[in-house]
Formats: sequence, C-alpha cells, structure tokens
Amino acid sequence: MSDAIFIPSILLSIPRHPVTALGLPLALGMLSGLPTAQVVRGPWYNNLFFPPGRPPRQVFPIVWPLLYLSMGYASHLAVKALDTSVSSSSRSALTLGIALYYVQLGMNFIWTPLFFGYKQVGLALIDSIMMAGTTFYATKLLDGPTNSQTTYFLLPYCAWLCFATYLNGGIWWLNRARASEKEE
Repeated sequence: MSDAIFIPSILLSIPRHPVTALGLPLALGMLSGLPTAQVVRGPWYNNLFFPPGRPPRQVFPIVWPLLYLSMGYASHLAVKALDTSVSSSSRSALTLGIALYYVQLGMNFIWTPLFFGYKQVGLALIDSIMMAGTTFYATKLLDGPTNSQTTYFLLPYCAWLCFATYLNGGIWWLNRARASEKEE
C-alpha cells in the first residue's frame, strides 16, 4: 500500500469530532431518503415483486439511522487511530480505509435516488454491490490499525449491505421482465 493517497483535510476533520462524525452520515442518509416515504406508498413500489425475507417497511427507518451512527463512529475511531499512528503501513491502511469510507458514503447517498427516484433498480443493484465491496474492504483495512474497534461498528453495516443487496437483486430479478415490457 502506498502513502500516495490524499484525503482533503476537511474530510479528516469531520470525523475527528464525534458529533460531526455521527452527524454527517445521518444527515446524508436523511437527505437522501426524504422522497422515499412517498414512493413506497405509490403504485410503482407497491406493484413490484419482492424476494422472500423482505422486512416490513417500518424496519428501514429504524435500522438505517443506527447504521449511519455506527459507521460514523467507526470513521471517528479510524481518524483517531490515524492521528496517533506512527507505523507507515498502519497509516497507509487507515488513509485508504478512510478514503473508502467516503466513497461508500457517496454510493450510499446515491442509491436511494437511483432506486426510488429514478426507479433504476439495475443501476441501484450495481451501486449496492460496489458499496458492499468497498465497505468490506474498508472494514478489513481499518481492522488491524484500530485493534478491531472499527470492525465492531462496521460489521452490522456490512451484514445489512449484504441483505440489502440481496433484496435489491431479488427485486431486479423478479421485475426484469416488467422493465423490458415498458421499453417495448
């Protein structure tokens, strides 16, 4: 791993403070999810076929804020470890892990508009797969340098991303014929 990864200082200063570390993903998640409530009550969403295991829609506004808070706190722990790390390999892993945290946060932010706003279930699935992969890799990178502290906060998110990707993939698969019918 190289030390060549550059993270703008503002992106390091946000997670240095627990309130902003927790607040950024929570605020982005809330902002991204605002139009969702209307869509899930509408005909497009209610006419979709869903894979087995889909939880009631009331679960999502409970789970996601907890996951946002958890990932935000993991970013705080990662930056604290970066600030005190003297090992070149730990600094490299932490820097890349923090950069990937922001990448996955961006992918998380665009998933909801892709799926609910633009109704692009396939693009949302690609985003979800990339987000899960990025988050798993960031979790792996941050594990050693933070003595597994970040892993405790990111593993529930990783697990939920797997489940969410399954749901997204199932929705795409079960409704793909309908999407092609609309194009004809």
